[in-house]
Amino acid sequence: MSILSRFKDILSSNVNAALDKLEDPSKMIDQLHRNMTKDLAAVKTETAGVMAEESRTKRLVEENQKDVIKFTDLAKKALMSGNEEDARVFLTKKQELETVGAGLQTSAAVAHENAVKMRQMHDKLVKDINNLNARIQTIKAKAAVAKTQERVNQMGSSTGKVEGAISAFNRMEDKVNRQLDMANARAELDSQPLDAALALEEKYRDVNIDSSVCDEMALLKAQLGLN
Repeated sequence: MSILSRFKDILSSNVNAALDKLEDPSKMIDQLHRNMTKDLAAVKTETAGVMAEESRTKRLVEENQKDVIKFTDLAKKALMSGNEEDARVFLTKKQELETVGAGLQTSAAVAHENAVKMRQMHDKLVKDINNLNARIQTIKAKAAVAKTQERVNQMGSSTGKVEGAISAFNRMEDKVNRQLDMANARAELDSQPLDAALALEEKYRDVNIDSSVCDEMALLKAQLGLN
C-alpha cells in the first residue's frame, strides 16, 4: 500500500470511528480534533520525508547530468589530442551515466508526484483543522442547546404526568362531592315530614303576651289610622 493510500485510510478510519461513537457530540468533536491533529503530525513527518526524497533524486539527476557533460567534454579533449582510445573510454562512461540518468529521471518524476500529492494532503488537513477550530465552539454551543432542549422536553413529559395526576385527583374530588350530596339528600328524604303547627309552637313557646302593650299598640294604630 502506498504512503498516500495508507494515510487516506488512517484519516477515513479516524473520522468513521468517531462517528460510530456518536454518543456525546461534544466529546466526539474533541476526539475527532485530537485524531486529526495526531494525523497532521504524522502527515507532516511523511510529507517531509517524501519532499526530502524528491530533493535527493533531483540532486542525483543534476549530478548525473554534470557527469555526462564532464565526460563528453573529456571525450572531445581526447579526440582533439589525437587519443581516440581515451575518447572511446570517456564516451563509454558517458553512455553508462546516461543510462543511469534515465532511471534517475524516472525516479525523480515519481518522487515529485508523490511530494505534490503529500503536500496537497498536508495543506488540506491543515485547512480542515483550522476550519474545525473556527467552528468547534459553535458546534459545542449547539450541542449544549440540544441537550438543554432534550431536558426541557423531558420536563414537559413529567409536567404532563403531573397534570394527569391532578386531573385524576379532581375527578376523585368530584366523585366524593357527588357521594356526599347523595348522602345528604337521602338523609333529608329519610327525615320526618315537617309539622307546621309544631314548628310554630316551638316559635311562640316562650313568648309572654303583655296586655298593656297590646292596648297601647291598638291606640297607636288608631291614631295613625292604621286600623
